[in-house]
Amino acid sequence: MGDRLEERKDFTAEVTAKLPEAKKLAEGGKLADGLDIIMSLERLCRVGNDFPNLKEVILTACRLCRQVEDWAQLNTTLTLISKRRGQHSKAVTAMVQEAVGWLDETPDKDTRVLLLVALRDITDGKIYVEAQRAKLTRMLAKIKEEDGDVAGAAEVLQEVHVETYGALTKKEKADFILEQIRLTLAKKDFVRALIQSRKINRKVLLDEDMQDIKVRFYKLMIEYDTHEKATFDLCQDFHSIYDTPLVRDKEGQEWKQYLQAAVLFLVLSPNDNHQQDMLFRVAEYKKLEELPAYKMLVKLFTTPEIIGYPVENQEVLESDPCLAAGGPELLAKWKEDLKLRIVQHNIRTVASYYKQINTKRLADLLGLDENQAERKVADMVSDGSLAYAKIDRPKGVINFDKRKPSEEILSEWNSDIGQLLQLVERSCHLINKENMLHKIE
Repeated sequence: MGDRLEERKDFTAEVTAKLPEAKKLAEGGKLADGLDIIMSLERLCRVGNDFPNLKEVILTACRLCRQVEDWAQLNTTLTLISKRRGQHSKAVTAMVQEAVGWLDETPDKDTRVLLLVALRDITDGKIYVEAQRAKLTRMLAKIKEEDGDVAGAAEVLQEVHVETYGALTKKEKADFILEQIRLTLAKKDFVRALIQSRKINRKVLLDEDMQDIKVRFYKLMIEYDTHEKATFDLCQDFHSIYDTPLVRDKEGQEWKQYLQAAVLFLVLSPNDNHQQDMLFRVAEYKKLEELPAYKMLVKLFTTPEIIGYPVENQEVLESDPCLAAGGPELLAKWKEDLKLRIVQHNIRTVASYYKQINTKRLADLLGLDENQAERKVADMVSDGSLAYAKIDRPKGVINFDKRKPSEEILSEWNSDIGQLLQLVERSCHLINKENMLHKIE
């Protein structure tokens, strides 16, 4: 039976004889009769494994429908051929590719949508036409979006798990996923947008041919992170765009807006090791020299000194377009956060110089009243941004130096003595070694 399945037959003579007759009938207004002849040839070639002639027969059937502009019959023919038992993949691929080229030739949008839907149904679940399915899906989503159905467009795109497609390049996959993220954000589905964004491998974006994809991706992430009010993520988004050669090395001033935004959101981010590391790295950027107000801001937060409020050029900083992008309410929040970060920086600075300070004196240094100063210190201890502080209200003092228990002091002393003895022992060993060498000589 295996031999019979692999047997190849040649029906060139039959195809050559009957195809002209079918074409003549179709051109004479008898499309159905012409298709009947072609379908009998299709079955003959398919069962006989005559793939070259099978492809020609199938394409002829589709072309005749297109020639007489019977779009409904074209959809029916496409679907019928694709569902034939044992249909060859190459024949289906050729048929789909041919039909995709006719989408722009449809007489109206409704006809185009019907053809699109038919082709998407044909390509569903077929690996060998997954590239065409991705293209068709994007076209259908675009039509829905133009009609104002953003949710429908997003839903259509989400049906395609393009990350599993082997027929597409990594750039084509990334481009498709970006479109999924864009439409998901447009319909305000931020949870799904985050899930889709994780399909993008950040390391792949570092490739030279992916620069435009990288910029588009991080612009979409800016929209998401603005909604989430994630300042450090926003800083990284803007910095990633700035750090793209396509932007950074381009002539003009475009890079400035991204570096400015990165600096602002870096300063607005909560203090931790990642934030501090990035702050000191950004402070070394030579291009920061061209942005004096932002360079001064970075310098203020990298210097262990009290920062006065308002800071120099504060109006310039707060008028940056990136802060206003989220609306007036978010702009007001960013302004309050800037003041808060300055207060927190000042508290850390005081804690580094003082073991103990009067609450009134601390409040004067911070430009707050005593209750506000106590609250800020307590909040910083709670969130871990300040290592230790103990407020003694009756005495009106705040201690930043944590007293060590006697056991810990004794343990440290014991450890120091142990290290000292090890050094003495090693020194004696080296002296004896030198003495022995000297005697040998």
